[in-house]
Amino acid sequence: MSTAVYDRSEAGLASFYAKVYSLVGMGIGLSAAVAGLMLYVFPDNMQLILVSYPWLYYGAMVIELALVFVAGGAARQNTPMALPLFLAYSALNGFTLSFILKAYAQTTVFQALVSSALVFFVMAMIGRRTHKDLSGMKKAMMAALIGVLLASLVNLFLSSSLMSYLISLVSVLVFSGLIAYDNQLIKGVYEQTGGQVTDGWAISLALSLYLDFVNLFLSLLRLLGRRD
Repeated sequence: MSTAVYDRSEAGLASFYAKVYSLVGMGIGLSAAVAGLMLYVFPDNMQLILVSYPWLYYGAMVIELALVFVAGGAARQNTPMALPLFLAYSALNGFTLSFILKAYAQTTVFQALVSSALVFFVMAMIGRRTHKDLSGMKKAMMAALIGVLLASLVNLFLSSSLMSYLISLVSVLVFSGLIAYDNQLIKGVYEQTGGQVTDGWAISLALSLYLDFVNLFLSLLRLLGRRD
């Protein structure tokens, strides 16, 4: 995979941010397109999967989990397969997301999407502009994320609406913090490499921001759609 060399000036950094965010936009756009097709073009197929072939949905989730690790590894190794894997993961994620979105009212989905975009924009600006090192905050966010995952597993058995609400609320805070950190990381990677940033780095950073946005969106969706 070729190495994209950027000028060390602020313009070079801006170009690298633009490259990363173009990839994030591609991933989110592809997920949205696939989810839209499932919801509005193939709703009967969705119903058939839910009723007769639920293993297809759960199988897709397992493949999706494996694919995100494979895509991340390929990006870190700067291999030619990094981008196709990232796009394949985004498409598959759109498929699985469509089944979640089906459970909510369209107005709730729209509100969650707009809210996610606003939070993402604000936290991205904070991450890019702040001069404070956010690596310590990242450690706290990752610890909180582990707690969220454990609490979610426990709540599978308890089915507590209060715990579900608290998990979603903490998740919003966690992924908001990670958005800020990952945006600062873009600048850090650019500076550490002297502007000589590989395409693999751009894809790896885009994948992180994509995951931040999707998880923030799902957390806000659960908060806003508690009565759906």
